[in-house]
Amino acid sequence: MNLRDLHVPGDSFVLANAWDRGTARLFEGLGAKAVATSSVAHAFTLGRTDGAVTLDEALGQAAALAGAVDVPLAIDFEDGFARVPEDFVGIVARAAATGAAGISVEDHRRDAAPYPLEEAVARVGAAAAACRAQGLHLTARADGVMHGAYDVAEAVRRLTAFAGAGADCLYAPALPDDDAIRRIVAIGPPVNVLAAGDALGSDLAHYAALGVARVSLGSTPMRLVQRTLLDAAAPLLGEGRITALRHAPPADEVDRFLG
Repeated sequence: MNLRDLHVPGDSFVLANAWDRGTARLFEGLGAKAVATSSVAHAFTLGRTDGAVTLDEALGQAAALAGAVDVPLAIDFEDGFARVPEDFVGIVARAAATGAAGISVEDHRRDAAPYPLEEAVARVGAAAAACRAQGLHLTARADGVMHGAYDVAEAVRRLTAFAGAGADCLYAPALPDDDAIRRIVAIGPPVNVLAAGDALGSDLAHYAALGVARVSLGSTPMRLVQRTLLDAAAPLLGEGRITALRHAPPADEVDRFLG
């Protein structure tokens, strides 16, 4: 099934965010219907913080992951790496050339400052037109709630405008509660919800009942790996205790997804 057809409001699927070919294949092997990159996780693999990955690096990783799996791949494309809306034509063409099925574009600059509404809408409109020309699926993001730059009401206002500009899917990370999710769902297009934060539901059925089409994992899988590394390596390197290393999975438990 292609990425667009997976987006059915009220029938939530998981978009599993990977950071290398191995994690992408593991997610696919475990049943993920689609895989995505994660800008945070990708930056961590390069020893950097979020926002410090270049366009060429993001496209290179997308090509590697798209080539590793048979399910659709979506690119966490930050603000689209576009200085002006017109840049999306060439940039989206390059994204399509990686084999990806879709991209997401944030309404914040890479320094986390939000674009003014009118400019943000123009950028989504340009990205949507470029995606249609390349056969890509576009998720438009309103990141201000997550960054503390604006409230849910502004996120609704922005996502409503993004829907009018041609976005295929709407996404406001880190919404505070189910009521906020319902307000986004009511806009119309399929909605993505981040599986993280205070409003984390217990299962997919919870989100399906709210009308959500897609639940993405974001950087959470990488953060879980980081937690494990910290819990194991800190006692080992700080105190010489090796007991936490006993929890490593047998090689064949993961190797069956690779090759």
